[in-house]
Amino acid sequence: MNNSDDIDTDNGIGNGIDDNVAAELARLRDSIDNIDAAVVHMLAERFKCTQQVGHLKARHQLPPADPGREASQIARLRQLAENAKLDPAFAEKLLNFIIAEVIRHHETIAAGEDQP
Repeated sequence: MNNSDDIDTDNGIGNGIDDNVAAELARLRDSIDNIDAAVVHMLAERFKCTQQVGHLKARHQLPPADPGREASQIARLRQLAENAKLDPAFAEKLLNFIIAEVIRHHETIAAGEDQP
């Protein structure tokens, strides 16, 4: 639908579709929005914990990266993904992205640029 009058700006659902379909789509999108919010909050909590790990490592002159821990976490997450019917390669990419950010935080902390 190219006419902007055919789009409901509140939910992005075209007005020309069946009301039942629109309602189901809105319900599913609401669930997705709630899940996205939960993911963001869970990541925030995870990063609070990893910041504490970074400070502990810095106090004890431990390296920011722990390849053994990272490898076991990736294997663990891949198994969790398989069990959840989620693409393990996607889960691994996501965890690698998170790990890279955690290491960057730990390096910043170890350099004394982020003191508690």
